[in-house]
Amino acid sequence: MQAIRDAILSGDRTQETYANIEIPATYRGATVHKDEVGMFEGLATRDKDPRKSLHIDEVPVPELAPGEALVAVMASAINYNTVWTSIFEPVSTFGFLERYGRMSEFSKRHDLPYHVVGSDLAGVILRTGPGVTKWKPGTEVVAHCLSVELEDAEGHNDTMLDPQQRIWGFETNFGGLAELAIVKANQLMPKPGHLTWEEAASPGLVNSTAYRQLISKNGAAMKLGDRVLVWGASGGLGSYATQMALAGGATPICVVSSPEKAEICRAMGAELIIDRNAEDYRFWNDEGTEQNPREWQRLGKKIRELTGGYDVDIVFEHPGRETFGASVYVARKGGTIVTCASTSGYMHEYDNRYLWMNLKRIVSSHFANYREAWEANELVNRGLIHPTLSKTYTLDEVGQAALDVHRNAHQGKVGVLTLSPEPGLGVTDPEKRAGFESAINRFADQ
Repeated sequence: MQAIRDAILSGDRTQETYANIEIPATYRGATVHKDEVGMFEGLATRDKDPRKSLHIDEVPVPELAPGEALVAVMASAINYNTVWTSIFEPVSTFGFLERYGRMSEFSKRHDLPYHVVGSDLAGVILRTGPGVTKWKPGTEVVAHCLSVELEDAEGHNDTMLDPQQRIWGFETNFGGLAELAIVKANQLMPKPGHLTWEEAASPGLVNSTAYRQLISKNGAAMKLGDRVLVWGASGGLGSYATQMALAGGATPICVVSSPEKAEICRAMGAELIIDRNAEDYRFWNDEGTEQNPREWQRLGKKIRELTGGYDVDIVFEHPGRETFGASVYVARKGGTIVTCASTSGYMHEYDNRYLWMNLKRIVSSHFANYREAWEANELVNRGLIHPTLSKTYTLDEVGQAALDVHRNAHQGKVGVLTLSPEPGLGVTDPEKRAGFESAINRFADQ
């Protein structure tokens, strides 16, 4: 592994160098264990601690299948799906691996008593499997997390509709929180040269998700002038939605939970901000059994105060149960509520009168297809969207990194160094970076 790290740090990117590097028999990765699935039984979700379930193990390097690439991972990042995996909610991910393992001879590799997690990476290709022509060893890449088979007709208009669509590192094994990772070659995208390894790794999942959810015709299809309510606007997903709204000529109304998070939104260029804790919105009673429509009305009034009397065209919704009733209420007549994730709970409740009689739409959105992910990555490459990396941990500290996200004790994205020995490495275009330095560092050390 040291030879791989040394080659990458040397700056040599010739195909011959990487094709001739010996691949070790094992590598270090962040895992959960199948025999520990019940370890948190009886505990409330908030009390489940990823530091107890996430392990750093030495695991065998799997065989490379046709159409795949083996990548030396310099850095990765934490997404909420890693939190879900680590606390075994809403279900254990080993069920995903078992079902995938029954599909083919190559998919059997994924059904193991351990799950190497992680759905982001930035690194260098070491090997490609049979049939791969676009990508070569030595190429610097990032990866999106959509894994598809595309043997069914349903996936060929929108690959997210493939019946065999999975999220790499969540519903498949050999994820990115590791020294090595296996991805399908159609997950690969060019690494932006002006970013460090950890910066380049951090946008992948959330940037692509926000792009489809907010910009794509498959999501809300945001247009110039739209007013967009963004829940969690300084968080891992919301921070990209906020940037996209601003870059696309829309007006974000940013909902945050502290003055510090409000300042982050202002630094991104947002002007209309609601601190939900300061306003003390209580959309549910203390038992969480009944919603309070007067609080929806109070939120709607606050939005109109900020916008000069207008309701929002789009609600960028991802908290789920806690906020969904309010989201449906505050969208304008004919407006769109676009939803994914449901980090506060999946069982949404809302008053259908406000949807039905006001001709509003609820649009579901889940990650992104390859084209959408590529376009989202190109926005980062062009400097129209910037990483929102706030803190970076080492691979050995991955449990604490996941706990930060689980408890919402973070801003933007939390990065993890894997093969990279320290933060700040990997920039190959310093001149381009100089023009974006302040924007890249907006979230640093938050």
